[in-house]
Amino acid sequence: MWPFTSVPTIAAADAATKVKDTTIGFIDVRSPAEYKGGHATGAVNLPLGEINPAQIEKLQRFAEVYVICQSGGRSATATSTLVAAGIKAFSITGGTSTWRTLGLPMA
Repeated sequence: MWPFTSVPTIAAADAATKVKDTTIGFIDVRSPAEYKGGHATGAVNLPLGEINPAQIEKLQRFAEVYVICQSGGRSATATSTLVAAGIKAFSITGGTSTWRTLGLPMA
């Protein structure tokens, strides 16, 4: 059987209630152009391709890290990378599309 490990997730509405907590890291792994076009309020842009050991080290200060992209694919990849590095990370289900549809704060 093919080995598969599920990625920890959090619902957008649940994440929105927690991201103001200073112990929570909130990153948007989309491209800078996508991010500039509208992002979840409070999310810091860290494109998927720029997640490296130095960036991971910076994220280790947070109790949890929430990861968002457009629909959930890139955030799942980033979350897997962070979890493998020992960070308690969660991919936001449905990404920015769901965040926007739910009327959650956008910048």
